[in-house]
This record gives sequence, C-alpha cells and structure tokens, in this order.
Amino acid sequence: MRVIWKAAVGLILVLAAGPPDRLSAQDYRARAIAVLKTIPLIDGHNDLADAIRARGGLDSVDVAVLQPKLMSDIPKLRAGGVGAQFWAAYVPVTTIDSGPHPAVYALEQIDLIKRLCAKYPRDLAVARTAADVERNFKAGKVSCLIGIEGGHAIENSLGALRMFAALGVRYITLTHWRTLSWATASTDTARRGLSAFGRDVVHEMNRLGILVDLSHVNDATMSDALHATRAPIMFSHSSARALTHHARDVPDSILKLVRANGGIVMVNFNPGFVSEAVRVYEDSTEARVHALRASGADATAVADSVRAWAARAPKATLGQVADHIEHIRDVAGVDAVGIGSDFDGITEVPVGLEDVSKFPDLIAELLRRGWSEEDVKKVAGLNALRVLRAAEQVAAGRSVP
Repeated sequence: MRVIWKAAVGLILVLAAGPPDRLSAQDYRARAIAVLKTIPLIDGHNDLADAIRARGGLDSVDVAVLQPKLMSDIPKLRAGGVGAQFWAAYVPVTTIDSGPHPAVYALEQIDLIKRLCAKYPRDLAVARTAADVERNFKAGKVSCLIGIEGGHAIENSLGALRMFAALGVRYITLTHWRTLSWATASTDTARRGLSAFGRDVVHEMNRLGILVDLSHVNDATMSDALHATRAPIMFSHSSARALTHHARDVPDSILKLVRANGGIVMVNFNPGFVSEAVRVYEDSTEARVHALRASGADATAVADSVRAWAARAPKATLGQVADHIEHIRDVAGVDAVGIGSDFDGITEVPVGLEDVSKFPDLIAELLRRGWSEEDVKKVAGLNALRVLRAAEQVAAGRSVP
C-alpha cells in the first residue's frame, strides 16, 4: 500500500507541476540567443546599402551607432545575433529608361557595400564563400555577402555577369518589378518564363557560382529556372502563397520543385507578403486611390484619405512569419527554408519584428512551437550555408551530394 500511495502522490505532483518543458518567453529567447552563438544567422536580403545611399552615402550615416530611422546598424546586428548578411545591391528599374546605366548603378552599389564593410573592420568582414562566413563567425564578425537585386544590371551581357562574379557577387535576382526580354517578373500577367538567353544566364551563373535568385519572378520563370539550373536556387526574400495570395510569394507547386532542387526559400517580412488581411487591405487602398483620382479629388485630398485609410490597416505579426516558415518546411522540407527579412527595403514591419535586433524573437517562437534546436539552426543559417557551398561545388565542376 505504501508503494501505491507514494506513486499516487508522485503522479499528483507531476500533474500539478504541468508540462516539464513549459518555459517563459524569456527562457525561449535565452535559448534562441544561445543557439545563435553556435551558428551564423544568415539573412538573405537587406537593403541598408540603398537606405544609406538615399541618406547621402557613408559620410552621412554612421552605422556604428544606433540609427533610430534605420532597421539595421551594427548595434542592432549584434543584438540580433546576425552572423552573415546578404546586402542587396538594389538597381532601380528606372535605370533602364533614364539615369545611369543599370550596370553602372550596380557597380556603385557594390562599391558602397564594400566600403561599408571596410569602414567597420572590427565588426564587419567581406565574405565570398561558405568557408569565409564560418571563418568570420569564429572571429566574431558579421560577414558581408553581396546580391544584386535586378537582372537588368547585366544589360544582356554575359561578360558583365562574369565581371560581377569577379567582384564577389553571390546571387542575382533575375528580375525586379519589371519584365526583361529574357525573364518575366511577378507583376506581369504573361505566362512566358525564361527565353533561350535567360537559360544561358542561368547556366553561366551556375558555372560562376552565382546563386539564381527567383524572388520577384513569375511562376513560369520560377519553373523554367528550376528545370534549367544545375545548382540549388534561392528565393532571397519571398514567403508562401498558400498563406498569403501575393504574386511575390511562392506557390506550393514550386515549393515541391525547390525540395527536389535542394534550394532555399528565405521568408520575407513584408506585411503584405505574410498577412492575407494586410494584402487585401493594401489592394483596397490602391482601389480607393484610383476611385478618388477618378472623382477629381486633388492630391491633398487623396493623401489625407490614404493616411486615414492606412491608420486603420491590420498588422502582420511575428507569429504569421513563423507560420510561413512552418508551411515551407511542411511542403518543401526543413532543409529548404531560411530567413530573408527585406529590412530597410520595406516601410512597414510585422509586430515583433521591427528591426534586425529582433531575429532571436523569431527563433524563440519556433522553439516555443516545439522545433528542435537542430532544425532551428538549419532555418537560421545552416541551410543557407549549404546552398552557398553547393553553388561553389557546381562551379568547381563537382557534383552536389
């Protein structure tokens, strides 16, 4: 009887205590920070370079100190546990029609990124390879990786593409918002994908070790590139269309191809890409503007109406970003998902993910949902490292495991 009584008391105490793994938010965040000390968190897309350019250049902005109007600076990168950052060399589509040539603009952006990293050598270091990222991480530095946003930067020249590779560019987003003669953008209703030259571009990127970035392209171009490439592809900043029906997001049919390809989808934080309610509201805002202009309202009246309309807009949340990560894991596998914030390239952010210092909170949310630390490490950076390394192997003429 004594043994039975002791067992019963023990059971009561266990039930009263609740689940043994129930932790506080602070506990999960502490676990997240501990994880990020062991592997480099790699963000697939950040527009700080363009934000600095818009503010007058490096002489006008000191990112060594907190910059309240920017989502990224060195103190925030450190607080966020960032180990490597793909800085976007964004090339506006307007350069196609006026202003400097797209290639010149891209060169200026690459120059700015290189000078940014050289200006803060205690905290930042240029990286070209997965090994560079790992070495810099061990030295306590944030790796600077370069990605060109907009294939119009090569100006239809494989020679220009080769020179960008020589400068250390590790990915090129095939299009931005405008369709090119060789690749179709997500904003285009046409069903065409890559042209013959577009496939040549993909093959040359494979040969050079430049990752093919399919954010911003339409579904046909996604599919064509996935069938043409010999190396894993990436979506540097896109989310899941099954959850948010935005053309910039990735449909499940493509996610299944990504799984077979061994590529990665790095989830974007743009509220309109992660919240269906926000996307619908943004579409209604555009319709409202068109209606006001059609009615003859002046610019001031339109602006006032848009401000009032925006003030009532729904908010995206950190939890919804985690939902996209989980959906991509469920369809494409845990090896196919990463983080591509688009910080300093977006004007609104999800609640809880206001800047780069908040990355540990996203990792903590995945841990709270029951993710293992090994799987969290993959999402945070190991998947991106694997894809980088695979592109290098293809360029070297070796097969990808």
